[in-house]
Amino acid sequence: MSEQEKDLLPADEYERELTTDLDDDTPDKPKGIPLHTKILLGLLVGVVGGLGINWTLGGSHPNVVWLVSNITQPIGTLFLSLLLMIVIPLVFSSLVVGVAGIGDIRKLGRIGLKSFGYTLIISGLSVVIGLGLANLLEPGKKISEDVAVQLKEKFSSGAATATDAQKKAAEAAKSDSALMQAVKTVVPQNVFNSISGASPNMIHVMFFALIVGIAITLISPQVSAPFVGFMEAVFAITSKIIDIIMKFAPYAVACLIFNNVAQFGLDLLQSLAWFVATVLLGLGLHFFGVYSLSVYFLSKMNPLEFFRRIRTVIVTAFSTSSSNATLPTALRVGNENLGIPKEINSFVLTVGATANQNGTALYEGVTVLFIAQLAGVELTLGVQLLVVLYAIIGGIGTAGVPSGSIPFIIGILAMIGTDPALIAIILGVDRILDMCRTTLNVVGDLTAATFVARSEGFELLHARDNAGLG
Repeated sequence: MSEQEKDLLPADEYERELTTDLDDDTPDKPKGIPLHTKILLGLLVGVVGGLGINWTLGGSHPNVVWLVSNITQPIGTLFLSLLLMIVIPLVFSSLVVGVAGIGDIRKLGRIGLKSFGYTLIISGLSVVIGLGLANLLEPGKKISEDVAVQLKEKFSSGAATATDAQKKAAEAAKSDSALMQAVKTVVPQNVFNSISGASPNMIHVMFFALIVGIAITLISPQVSAPFVGFMEAVFAITSKIIDIIMKFAPYAVACLIFNNVAQFGLDLLQSLAWFVATVLLGLGLHFFGVYSLSVYFLSKMNPLEFFRRIRTVIVTAFSTSSSNATLPTALRVGNENLGIPKEINSFVLTVGATANQNGTALYEGVTVLFIAQLAGVELTLGVQLLVVLYAIIGGIGTAGVPSGSIPFIIGILAMIGTDPALIAIILGVDRILDMCRTTLNVVGDLTAATFVARSEGFELLHARDNAGLG
């Protein structure tokens, strides 16, 4: 069916046709068992196998120790190392491409400013919600002290802990003013030194990428086009590498969960249950609370009607765990079902697929605090405010693909002095949380687009009012 014929369809028939198109054309369409189902099966296998071993032989039995040391732990470590391998190119390329896209602000003027300002404020609120819940519920402290000590010993990599030079720099920083400490923390003197060590300084990489992206928007497109094209290629390649790595995720997740459960039993599962509950509660508050208030007061729309009209987008985002894969659906639904003008719709949603990652920012904040609490690292209010900043920046730079936030979390953990190898503890439940936070990300893009359109004086919800959706 042609695009012109689709435009003449009533809304309900249009959504059915759109769903059919997605089934045929979505690049993330799984062949056989979907990846997220495989990962959940791997999670189940790891839990059942680990509990069975723990209850029958005990975590310290020689056979269990041999199995973990020689088979399951190397497989899990390989998966983690592959993710760590692409941190720098992924962060740099995705941030440069994202900021270069936001650079269209010169052409769209106040539309760009409004969408970018909305993104910063809503992302900030999401991280504050996440950190508030993490401080209130303290999921990382629900695990027993003995198990926490064993976990730290098990996953301590040594590679991501502070080097002697970093420790000396930290001691020297104590005599600096707060402003001087902020400058030294954020601005690199030599970005190559920041990425050459075993523990790269990700905030330096992010800052340099932001500066490069801003500079791109201030020079002629003819001059910047080759470099932007190269960065887009790097971003696409690193995104594909994540996709390849995630094909091994079901087996790695089974091994990682087996390692933990076989040695630590139900105490670890109880702690993860608190972590999952904290993340889901935060996502729910932001989805039904912040978004509903934004849609009602800023976009002047009935929240229930808004969510009903975008149900196809919600289902697509949840099933693919990919903002990029959901973008074609969001573009059509935003224009056809919400009445967002095409020029605003395309700009805000396209940039938002990379830059407006509210759910990811919330998840990163909760995960960082959970792992820090588990590791016994006390984060001051000032450090937590830095985590808010890092999470917002990370949300802008996170790839819109499944598990794209993991490399950023690893970088933030290293920056606050927490061993990033502890990220392995939550990888088994990351996929289901990824599905939920991707849904939040994509819906956030649509709330931003409706806000910008309404603020520009456009009427919404009128495009299909006479076709059964009014």
